[in-house]
Amino acid sequence: MKFQDIYRYFQEPPPIYLSKEVAVCYVLSVLIDHGDSYGTALIQLVENKHPLYRLSDTVLYSALKFLEDEGVIRGYWQKVEGRGRPRRMYEVAPEKSEEAKKLGLLWHKYLGEEQLVSKAQQLRSS
Repeated sequence: MKFQDIYRYFQEPPPIYLSKEVAVCYVLSVLIDHGDSYGTALIQLVENKHPLYRLSDTVLYSALKFLEDEGVIRGYWQKVEGRGRPRRMYEVAPEKSEEAKKLGLLWHKYLGEEQLVSKAQQLRSS
C-alpha cells in the first residue's frame, strides 16, 4: 500500500451495500415519495441518486418479501407496452401507510438528512 492508494480510496470510495434493514426503509421511502415502483427501478434509483450506495437483487427481493408478508406493501402485475411479460409492481398498503412513513423516514436519517425530514414534517403540519 502507498499513500496514493489511501488518497484514491477516499476520492473514489468503494460502494456501500445496503443491509436488509436499511433496504426495507429505502423501499418504503421511495414508494411513499415517488409512488408505485418495481425492483429494477428501485436498484437503479439508489445507484443514480445515491452513488455511494448499492442494493443487491438478493437483499432487495428479501426486503420486498418481508414487507409483503407483513402487509405493509402489496405487489401486483402490470402489463408494459413492448415488454413480453408483465412487471411486478409494488405499492404501500393504505392501512399501513403510517407505519410505512415512519420506516421510510429512517432511510433519510440513515443518509443524514434529518434536517430535511424535520422541515418537511413542519411544512405538512402547518
